[in-house]
Amino acid sequence: MKKLILAALIIAGLTCSAQQKDASKCSTDKETVVVIKTSMGTIKAKLYNDTPQHRDNFIKLVNQGWYNGSPFHRVIKDFMIQGGQNADGRLDPGYTVPAEFMDNHFHKKGALAAARQGDQVNPKKASSGSQFYIVQGKVYDDAALDKMESRMGKVLSARQRQAYKTVGGTPFLDGEYTVFGEVTEGLEVVDKIAAVKTGKMDVPVEPVTIISVTIEKGCQKKSCCQ
Repeated sequence: MKKLILAALIIAGLTCSAQQKDASKCSTDKETVVVIKTSMGTIKAKLYNDTPQHRDNFIKLVNQGWYNGSPFHRVIKDFMIQGGQNADGRLDPGYTVPAEFMDNHFHKKGALAAARQGDQVNPKKASSGSQFYIVQGKVYDDAALDKMESRMGKVLSARQRQAYKTVGGTPFLDGEYTVFGEVTEGLEVVDKIAAVKTGKMDVPVEPVTIISVTIEKGCQKKSCCQ
């Protein structure tokens, strides 16, 4: 009987240890996902955990309803779609977010990044408190990327080059604007919005509206996160 009790305790201990290990892994896997419902379809994007100031600021604004009913007010085909002003017309909440440049995050197609004022008035490249854009960009070949490297005085990583030669993007923005997330679903919606007719200052002739932005929180192991 004692042997049976001991065996049961060992099994229980192993199970508990495994569950704790799963929970620990879950906490590192857990990430925030935003769902951007627009008048032209739904875009889903994840927010990077290693750009925490931008992540937390975006979550705060979403929870405040800042983006609900606001427009994509600047659209340039083969470049990006930009939103972020409040529905009442305010361009930003009156503060900036310090730059969080990460070599592993770059302007591939679908990148979610923060807009900002130019270097002359913003030498530290701090981000707007609310303005963001989603990259559409275009595909480049090696020759074009070589020329771009020469102009920028930078060397693109193998990962960057591969992305820009396949899915495309805007490599000349790397290291200039903070990338804090990426689209996981709805790239076709980004393409659709980028293709709309625009007028003065790249404003869509027919408004493209962000109906709502909501937050989803989860992780890769549902059993330990819910």
